[in-house]
Amino acid sequence: MRATPLAAPAGSLSRKKRLELEDNLDAECPVQKRARSGPQPRLPRCLLPLSPPPAPDRVPAVATASRLGPYVLLEPEEGGRAYRALHCPTSTEYTCKVYPIHEALAVLEPYARLPPHKHVAQPTEVLAGTQLLYAFFTRTHGDMHSLVRNRRRIPEPEAAALFRQMATAVAHCHQHGLVLRDLKLRRFVFTDCERVSPVAEAGIQWRNHGSLQPLLPRKKLVLENLEDTCVLTGPDDSLWDKNACPAYVGPEILSSQASYSGKAADVWSLGVALFTMLAGHYPFQDSEPVLLFGKIRRGAYALPAGLSAPARCLVRCLLRREPAERLTATSILLHPWLREDPMPSAPTRSHLWEADQVVPDGPRLDEAKEEEEDSELVLYG
Repeated sequence: MRATPLAAPAGSLSRKKRLELEDNLDAECPVQKRARSGPQPRLPRCLLPLSPPPAPDRVPAVATASRLGPYVLLEPEEGGRAYRALHCPTSTEYTCKVYPIHEALAVLEPYARLPPHKHVAQPTEVLAGTQLLYAFFTRTHGDMHSLVRNRRRIPEPEAAALFRQMATAVAHCHQHGLVLRDLKLRRFVFTDCERVSPVAEAGIQWRNHGSLQPLLPRKKLVLENLEDTCVLTGPDDSLWDKNACPAYVGPEILSSQASYSGKAADVWSLGVALFTMLAGHYPFQDSEPVLLFGKIRRGAYALPAGLSAPARCLVRCLLRREPAERLTATSILLHPWLREDPMPSAPTRSHLWEADQVVPDGPRLDEAKEEEEDSELVLYG
């Protein structure tokens, strides 16, 4: 198949994605997601289908070790839509995302709209065949979901440095008329890999024995891609198609209202991501979708012990039931917890092994919440 370069066009409709069941944070492999059959303008009370869900649209199979211009496509990665690719002239590895050719306009429009940014990945090259579109991205080294799953809770200074990059990417997209939707930890990937610290390297040369050496953590994050992004045509960010991963979905999307603020929904998803980084589990979780969505509608969650006051304040400023009361993505970057020298926290060791939360009910929780919010307004007014 002969591949030809394709310029990124402008002016097309964005693709829509159904509400899906998010994978378990502790699962080694993602759980197969279920989709609702048929487009529906409003979200029903129970999203668990009564009959087996229809098979998802699949990208046609791509023969591995096939030549695409200067690239050779190697084995597929997790999910089946991405492949490892090798750029033959430079022997550089890339990730190749494969799409049906009829989705080319929707896939490329967000990249044409968005100016380049260091925390948003952009395709280095796009090739088009007769049936498929191939977008090549710089190779990455794991994602935030895997990091949290492996390490459980991220210390506050490290979490602040990582979350600052995530919020910066979302703010850049919002400023240029893009609503990300389906925003979650898995979409933020590392561009650098773990490496042995210089002190350990010196120790290896001096001691020359096979003991385990400490690794420097990965620090550089980018938004993996702009799939499922909605391109706004004006200042109004109202959306009608309700889609998100249930663990990250905002209460307004689960309501009976016809439309909702897309940017505010992204901020709620950022709040869920931040809570998960600091706690090691989702703020709202249940094996049954009906119960999960009930917890999200109530907006009742319990912050883990040991968090600093600024961290607690930021989480509460993002996970507010009313979309208008949440911080904007740009305002998040002004929060004291995200300053360049965040105050370190020292959670006790026992907190690292807390079981997943059970959302409590009753007036005591509401009273405690009101008292905490009153004190946090002093920190961030």
